[in-house]
Amino acid sequence: MSEELRARIEALEPLAELGPELTPEETARYARHLSLPGFGVTAQRRLKAAKVFVVGAGGLGSPVLQYLAAAGVGTIGLVDDDVVEVTNLQRQVIHRTENIGKLKVDSAAEAVKAVNPHVQVETYTERLSAQNILDIISKYDIVVDGTDNFGTRYLVNDACELTGTPLVWGTIFRFAAQLSVFYPGVGPTLRDLFPEIPDPSSVPSCAEGGVLGVLPGLVGTAMATEAIKLLAGIGEPAIGRVLIYDAWKMSWNTLNLLPDPDREPVRDLSEAAFVCAANPTEGADDPAALRNESGLQVIPEQLADELTKPGRVLIDVRDDWERDVVLIPEAIHVPLARIQDRNWDAVTEALEAHGIKPELVETVVLHCKAGGRSGQAQQILNQAGVEGQHPQTKNLSGGVLAWAEKYAPEAPSY
Repeated sequence: MSEELRARIEALEPLAELGPELTPEETARYARHLSLPGFGVTAQRRLKAAKVFVVGAGGLGSPVLQYLAAAGVGTIGLVDDDVVEVTNLQRQVIHRTENIGKLKVDSAAEAVKAVNPHVQVETYTERLSAQNILDIISKYDIVVDGTDNFGTRYLVNDACELTGTPLVWGTIFRFAAQLSVFYPGVGPTLRDLFPEIPDPSSVPSCAEGGVLGVLPGLVGTAMATEAIKLLAGIGEPAIGRVLIYDAWKMSWNTLNLLPDPDREPVRDLSEAAFVCAANPTEGADDPAALRNESGLQVIPEQLADELTKPGRVLIDVRDDWERDVVLIPEAIHVPLARIQDRNWDAVTEALEAHGIKPELVETVVLHCKAGGRSGQAQQILNQAGVEGQHPQTKNLSGGVLAWAEKYAPEAPSY
């Protein structure tokens, strides 16, 4: 860390104003805070006056909301337009089984009030956009980003840079996580770490790639810690540092990060807004096929007609266990990992194993759960193929979930 950055961090003032005197009930509730050296009544009164905006009531948002509420943050804003699903419950511990089908913001608000009735919860069910985000976050002292998709992460980051609002950022995938604090005007931001918005198809979503259920609990709690430190003006926040956690090895590493002096400052939200608009349903399960530029698409309504044509085959690139949940009967199984390893040879071997002559196949339609992995497979095959020597590829937009919604509604979601 540079001396200039360290000096800026040391000069930071608490984000929250000094709030009203604590009531006797609050004094009892927060007694373990009040006895902390360097914390005490002053920091607790700042938390009482603090306003925190939490983006997402999912895996990361769950512990963030619970611990901010328990700590005594006076006002918590929460945005999420999703509903509770059974697959959420493995890691989104703020929700309960009886809340399946309920709006996540309503489920989470109930849980927050159950933890601490002194907390005011402000809920937003609309999707964040370039039209509403600046007005919303300008009402809060700090933003905590618990989203799970690139578009919204950059939209939040860019809005925070434009408004000068500190941002606590975290991301999780499988067994790994990253965490940092982006403080505009003080230290680096997300665009100093990752200048360009990645293609959504370049990384599977948590729904497709999986995530260890306890991982967001650990990382979300650390994010809540950073928010509390900044609000109360205690400790050294993780500005200019990216903390990298590996649950598989139980290890933490730190990457030092400085602002890029050559980076153009964020001047508007147009780029992030475009990515969000191009992926209108991202967040639940990244439908990368909707914006995959590597080839042609097929919507579920076209699939049956497509497969009746000569020389068409359907290939399922999912893992074995997913085929036990829901299955398109005509699909031939070729896992993505096999395509990544052997590209067209993997397809050819699977066709021959099913008694299909590869030279008679004109079009291969690929599908996965929601379109992301099949989009990757399509890109691999298109790049590896030689024009005229390999079949055309198409991707089933929305994957097996979109197909099942129309043609197998009794099939379980996952």
